[in-house]
Parts: sequence; C-alpha cells; structure tokens
Amino acid sequence: MDKIIMKTPLVEMDGDEMTRILWQMIKDELLLPYIELNTEYYDLGLKSRNDTDDRITVDSANATKKYGVAVKCATITPNAARMSEYDLKKMWKSPNGTIRSILNGTVFRTPIIVKGIEPCVKNWKEPITIARHAYGDVYSNSEMLIEKSGKAELVFTDKDGNEQRELIHEFDDEGGIIQGIHNVTPSIESFARSCFNYALDQKKDLWFGAKDTISKKYDHHFKDIFSEIFEKEYKEKFEEAGIEYFYSLIDDIVARIMKSNGGMIWACKNYDGDVMSDMISSAFGSLAMMTSVLVSPDGVYEYEAAHGTVQRHYYKHLKGEETSTNSVATIFAWTGALRKRGELDDIPELVRFASKLERSVIETIESGRMTKDLANITNNDEIITLSSLDFIKAVRKTLDTYI
Repeated sequence: MDKIIMKTPLVEMDGDEMTRILWQMIKDELLLPYIELNTEYYDLGLKSRNDTDDRITVDSANATKKYGVAVKCATITPNAARMSEYDLKKMWKSPNGTIRSILNGTVFRTPIIVKGIEPCVKNWKEPITIARHAYGDVYSNSEMLIEKSGKAELVFTDKDGNEQRELIHEFDDEGGIIQGIHNVTPSIESFARSCFNYALDQKKDLWFGAKDTISKKYDHHFKDIFSEIFEKEYKEKFEEAGIEYFYSLIDDIVARIMKSNGGMIWACKNYDGDVMSDMISSAFGSLAMMTSVLVSPDGVYEYEAAHGTVQRHYYKHLKGEETSTNSVATIFAWTGALRKRGELDDIPELVRFASKLERSVIETIESGRMTKDLANITNNDEIITLSSLDFIKAVRKTLDTYI
C-alpha cells in the first residue's frame, strides 16, 4: 500500500526509560512503514526537561493547544533518588500535571478488553471508563500536624477584608491532624463539559457520584454545576444521542457499578478517580492494558499510556538483558491520537489504519502471543511468551494481513 499522508502535525512527546525504548520500536515497526508520520517532536525525557528548566513541557502543552492532538510517552516524575541519579537542578513537577493544568483537561481511562484475560467482576462485559477531575482537592492541599491543645478554624478573607470563619475542631493536648483542600468553579465547569462532550463523542452513558449529603457545600457544588450545565447545554444532545446522564451518591454509584455489565463513563472527583482507575485497571487485568486520554472542554486531546516508565525493565535493558515489556497501552496511545487526527482532518484511511492496528494487537494476544505480564494472568492454555521487540513484530505480522 502507499503510505498514508498526514496533513496537520501531531504533537509527539517522547519520554523516559523503558517506555522510551518501546516508543521507538513502535514507530519503527508499526507506524513508519505505513504512514508518512507528520509530528512536531518534543523530548520530555527527564534530561531534556532539566536542560530546558522544564520549559519544553510547557512548550509541548502549548503546541497541543495549537494543533489539537498529541501523543505522549510515559515520563519520570522525579523524587529524591532521581535528583541524584539524573543530577537535576531541582525536583521538577510532574509533566502530566503541568500539561493538565495548561490544557484544563479531564483524564479518561479505559481498560482494553481481550479474550483470555477476564475481569475479576464476572458480570463486567464492557469496559468502564474512568473520567478523573485532575485538579485540586487533596492533591493541592495544606496540612498541619497538631501537637498541642487549641482551636482550628477555616478562615476566608475576601478582597474587601471581610472574614468568614468556620470552626474545624477544638483539639486537646493529644493533638491530631488537619487538612485544607480546595477547588475552583471554572475547573469544575470544565470537568463537567469535558465529561459531557466525551460521552457524546463515545456515545456512552455518563454516571457521576459525590458525597453531597455529607459535604453539603463542597461536594454539593460539584453536583449543582454538573446538573446546571447538563440541563442548559447537554440534555437535548443526550436525548438525541440516546444516552443518559445519571447522578447518585458515590456509595450508590459504586454498588451499581459492581452489579452492572459495564460500558459507562464514570465521572469521579480527583481522589476518587485516582483510586478507582487503579481498581478498574486491576479488575480488568493490568494497568498496561489501559488507555488514557486528556480531553479539554474546547476539544483538545492528549493520548498516553496509563502506566509509568517501567524502570526495572529499563535497567535490565541497559545491562543488555532481554525484557518482555507490555507495549499495548503505548500502541493504543498512538492509535488514539492517529484516529483523532484522521477524524479532525478528514483522513478516513488514517482512521481505518488506527482501528486495524488496534485489532491486530488484540488478535495477536488472543492467538496466544503475548508479553510475560499477560502470560501470568491469561486463561489461554496455549501461549507463547515474547520479548518486548518480538511482541511488536508479531503485531506487525498480524497487521500486514489487513493492509
């Protein structure tokens, strides 16, 4: 076949460690032979971020706003050990956090369903997508360890100097702990619109749950914003699409999810989404089998794998040892970005290629050829465990039957 020609560039964000190695393998074996790949490249590897004082992360996010679609490799968020290992100038922030803040996006994570790797919850037949509000709450908190008796208060001083005060707790000499969290109305509104837009894009029901009966102002504000925006902007669109928006207490949502067949988008506040996305990925099989896309309310998309940089395998790779690293989520990050680029630029052959590549990945695994992590959890009796590169080559062999 002739190579597929792209029009608008795709923003390409390279990353770290073993996923960086897989990134190049995927391009060499599964993309470049079939596509005249048109990308605007940004190296978000930790060394590059350090050399540019992390300016490159900001530049990549702004390029994503310009072009509308990006694909990102997994990156290191440095800790104290990484400071020494990479001789860093400072402990740079999470690239994902920086990009989410600039794009004002919501993270949607969906497990990849493969026969032979069955969900722990037997009635789950369709993937459950977690929509995580990636701003505020406990992730931007202020905390204190209290070691003496005294009074803790929540105080707000407005721009005119007026104060509002709420008693948090009267501590005795045994002390305790306090935590202050916040969110902002524009971010919650963006979260709601991103969820409603994504539900329409995917033609799936949207569920949302919070604890508004206990948190009568904080969580209730989330509930009210979702309800107001839905009624004013999305109700008719949902009815036309034949999908539903459903709100209930988080307790009830969890109970309903467990008894459901799956197939919905589950909108979660920041902490709930962090926890529930790991639960969903584990219950469906593996974090390496989960897609992740950041969607802004104005229609900007950034695709990535849901997992990290696979540090342990990278150290083996540096020693010249063979690895068997799962590349599925990284492949699907590319296919998601290529499909969206094809949809936006009206390139149907690019959309079809993305679907063919995804089908090839799934068929390769279902035929028994897979990496070690999947071999350990599959109920397929006839399996061949492949190295990192050999799995990608096996996918290419399957893909060639469709081309």
